[in-house]
This record gives sequence, C-alpha cells and structure tokens, in this order.
Amino acid sequence: MNFFELLFPDFSLIIIGWLVCRYTALGRDVWQRVDGLVYYFLFPVLLFQAIVRKPLDLGATSNMVAAGLALAATGIALAYAIPHLPWLRRHVDIREHAASAQIAFRFNSYITLAIVERMAGGPGVALVALLIGICVPVFNVAAVWPMARHAGTHFGAALVRNPLIIATVSGLAANLAGLSLPGWMEPAATRISQAAIALGLMAAGAGMQFASLGRAKALAVSVLLVKHLWMPLAAFVIARLLRLDPLQTGVLLAFSAMPTAPSSYVLASKMGYNGPLVGALVTLSHALGAVSLTFALGLLKPPG
Repeated sequence: MNFFELLFPDFSLIIIGWLVCRYTALGRDVWQRVDGLVYYFLFPVLLFQAIVRKPLDLGATSNMVAAGLALAATGIALAYAIPHLPWLRRHVDIREHAASAQIAFRFNSYITLAIVERMAGGPGVALVALLIGICVPVFNVAAVWPMARHAGTHFGAALVRNPLIIATVSGLAANLAGLSLPGWMEPAATRISQAAIALGLMAAGAGMQFASLGRAKALAVSVLLVKHLWMPLAAFVIARLLRLDPLQTGVLLAFSAMPTAPSSYVLASKMGYNGPLVGALVTLSHALGAVSLTFALGLLKPPG
C-alpha cells in the first residue's frame, strides 16, 4: 500500500492553506473566523458521526478494547512525561508543552478510516470504529487537561464548554444506547464532515509558522518521536501481550501510526495557546505519517 499517495491529499491541503493565507487577500483575519467555524460546528459533527456510524460491541472485542485503552494510556503518559525528563526539563517550555502534548497521542480519524478500509475492508473498519469510539473521548479530555491547568481554568468547566468533548461524549452515549443518525441526515452530516477535514487542514496550514519550531526544537522532536516511533512500538508490545489476532494487530498498529488530528491546531488556538507552533507540528506529523505507517505495518506487523 502506498501510504505517501494516501496521505498526500491531506498534506497538500495544509500547504494550500499556508499559501492562500500568505500570498492572497485571505489573510489571518479570515482564517480566524474559519477556526471558529471548524471548532464550534464542523469538527463536532465529524466526531459525532464517526463515533455513531458503527455499533460498538464492547463485549465481543474485549481484548481490542483493552489494547486501545492501554495504547491511549501509554501515549498520554509519554506525552505528559516530556517536560519532567531530566535531559529535557531545561529545554521545554511548560506552556508550549501544554498545547503540544496532544500531538503525541491524537490521530486523524478520517485518514484512519480510509487507510484501514483499504487495508482490511469491513472487518477492519468495525475494529477501528471501536478504537475511535473508546479513544476519542479519552484523547480529547487528555488534550484539554494540561491547557486548562496551565491557563488557570477550572478543568470541569473547560470540559463542559468544549464542543469536541461534548460531541465525542454524546456520540459515545448515543452509540452505546443503540442510536444512530437517521438515513435522511447521513448525506448532510457526511458533507459537513468532509468540509471539517478540508477546512481544518487548511486552517492548520494558514496558522502555521515554522519559526515557532526553531524556538521549540526539543519539544517538537519529543512529541513527534512519541507519535511516530514510540506509539507504534507500544502497539506492537501491547498486541503481543494481549495475544491479538493478525487482523486486530494490524488495525492497532495502523491506528498507532496515524498522523495527528488537524483539530489539535484549532483547539490550541481557541484555548489561547500557540496555534502556529501546533499547526507546524500537525504539518510535520502528516509528512511523517507515511514513514510511521510503513514502519508499523511493514516491519512490526507479523505475517498472516
């Protein structure tokens, strides 16, 4: 499978957003309004639809649920540990880390579904939908917590007001209750979801400033290493320990190696943090995604 070909459309949208913002009349003031549209409406619809699309059978796939939660806990723990490591402590700004930690464990759900569908068909999509359903709420809470903490915002209040948290929790509740979107709403929700991905990626490109990376090199390298090296290795170990079958192992490895979520940029910007830095990290993560997917599925995945 040519991962570069699969990831190029999303990566190109980031670059287009950067070019449009930098070289046309559609400057930063326009994209700030786009950020709000994506954050408060488009991405919540995308997340809700992704979670309710496939019924979650937690009992029949208990090992996969355990593997997803173990992988989520590992990624979050590694991301949170970065500023506390002795050799990094002096080189990592705590506030920049609060905004960037999410890069290390969040994932692009649209690319995840597309790649797993091509890789494993319907059975693989059912498994990855389960991972999305259980991990998205966990990852979104983990993304908000350090930013709320360092901004002096009450964590509970930040969660209650966060549209991404509201969408993921309500989507999970609806799925577990056996509810789904009516058929007549699916086409509109699908179009909104597609717009969320396109505008979210372009907004990340528009807000990107590579100069921000120069002031946070240690942090950038650390979060990207967690995302694109340590997460796939952790998925491999977890799959072995839980004795996942080849299909489950392949899906977990693919899930672990995906590029980070485009909404990371919008979340950081809307919570008052360094959006340009996070936008640059989102771009680099999409560029590295093909490498980490090749590593995970080409070198770590067992035959069968």
